[in-house]
Amino acid sequence: MENVKAFLKRKNIVLSARRYGIDALGAMAQGLFCSLLIGTILNTVGSQFHIGFLTAEIITINKVGYTIGGMASFMSGAAMAVAIGYALQAPPMVLFSLATVGYACNALGKAGGPLAVLLVAILAAECGKAVSKETKVDILVTPIVTTLVGIGAAWVIAPPIAGIASAFGRLIMRATELQPFLMGILVSVLVGVALTLPISSAAICSVLGLTGLAGGAAVAGCCAQMVGFAVMSFQENGWGGLVSQGLGTSMLQMPNIVRNPKIWIAPTVTSAITGPLATCLFRLEMNGAAINSGMGTCGLCGQLGVWTGWLAPSEQALANGAAAIVPGAMDWAGLILISFVLPAVLCPLINELCKRAGWVKPGDLTLAG
Repeated sequence: MENVKAFLKRKNIVLSARRYGIDALGAMAQGLFCSLLIGTILNTVGSQFHIGFLTAEIITINKVGYTIGGMASFMSGAAMAVAIGYALQAPPMVLFSLATVGYACNALGKAGGPLAVLLVAILAAECGKAVSKETKVDILVTPIVTTLVGIGAAWVIAPPIAGIASAFGRLIMRATELQPFLMGILVSVLVGVALTLPISSAAICSVLGLTGLAGGAAVAGCCAQMVGFAVMSFQENGWGGLVSQGLGTSMLQMPNIVRNPKIWIAPTVTSAITGPLATCLFRLEMNGAAINSGMGTCGLCGQLGVWTGWLAPSEQALANGAAAIVPGAMDWAGLILISFVLPAVLCPLINELCKRAGWVKPGDLTLAG
């Protein structure tokens, strides 16, 4: 056993929930952001504003033409796998081999591709790390082992994972349609909490394929956390804190939450309010790429996702029955109120009650550094 531990340490193979559930998952979301999400944005901007070089098909693969955005989306599997390998500190030969593994796994996993890529890329990366530089023909052994283990695992487990992830995502979306009030609260609170925790709400939404009303509730929860924390901590953190939390991430508050968990009451209660308002009153649907559901106001990606979903629903959303619409005044009002206005108003008010109760004190929300 000691020999095994020494080998794993030498190979930098860390079997931990943090390495796989936080580092790898967060990196996967970044890979997905830089491929599928950016591709979707470029395609939508190109088509809506008639930008020629964004709508032109620059390459044809198997008789299918791809735009710049289309190519970015096409490579999402490879981008996710390489990002995961990077988070696992894979050596170069392993990292480069993961591009093939990720592409194959995402293709085999279809709607459940992100979850399949996460599991398979971790397995392939760790196996590749285990054999890396152990032989004199490392240039052959490492990429062969990484590729064979990865694609072999993808062939076996990606299709079942796709079915399970898709079924669970559809269950959440169907439940939200049937019980928009209760599920609006549940989805909004849970995804909002996930966004602030050091895990990836964007990756979770992508894995589950959350679109439609459930996606709208998720957007509401994320915005409640980001805008809520940003505005209610403005007195302590000023404009820098407003921007870094409101357009960056509420995860910056995690050290303060650990010191005083009660500062989390206001944004969480706010998400429990805005979630059902999104699902029941405004019928806010997020039919862009599912990753947008877990982005909130980070780079305004949640709002861009809603907008792209109105004009050109994603493949996942179309498969779930979505259709393109011309947004009306109620749609825009819902998006603006749920994303910005209500969190900015409700969260500070609720936090003021917490202060009067003695649960939150001045300085509790001050960001480090």
